[in-house]
Amino acid sequence: EEMAQDTFIKAFQKLDTYEGKSKFSTWLYSITYNACISELRKRRIHFSSLEDQHISDQDEMKMHSYFSENKKEDQERYLAIALGKLPEDDQVLVTLYYYENQSMDEISMITGLTVSNIKVKIHRARKRMYELLHELLKEEMYSLL
Repeated sequence: EEMAQDTFIKAFQKLDTYEGKSKFSTWLYSITYNACISELRKRRIHFSSLEDQHISDQDEMKMHSYFSENKKEDQERYLAIALGKLPEDDQVLVTLYYYENQSMDEISMITGLTVSNIKVKIHRARKRMYELLHELLKEEMYSLL
C-alpha cells in the first residue's frame, strides 16, 4: 500500500516528463518498475541480516504446508518463495509477465530491454524457479520421512 502511494506521488511529480510516445499505463509501469527495484534492493539488505530467522521460519512453514487443506494456497506460497530467491530484475520481469499480464512489448517499454532479451531472461528465471521449487519440495518430503 505504501509502495503504491509512493509510486503515485513520483508519477505526479514527473507528470511533465510524460511525452505520449507510449500508453500512459506503460509510462506509469516504468515508474513503478524503478520504484520496485529500489525497494527490493533495500529489502535485500534488510533480509540478509535476518537470514537465520528466515530459514527457521521457512522450515516451519514447509512442515505445516504439507498438511494444508488448501492446495492452491500452498502452490502460491511456494511460487512466492521461489520468486523471492531470484535476482530482483528477474523478479520484476516474471511479475510483469505472469502476474500483471504485460506483453513483451510493454515490458520492453517499461524496462528498456529488448524483447529477445526479456524472453531469454524470463526463460532462465522460469528454469531457476523450477530448480528452486524442486529443491524446496524435496526438502519437505525428507522432513516428513
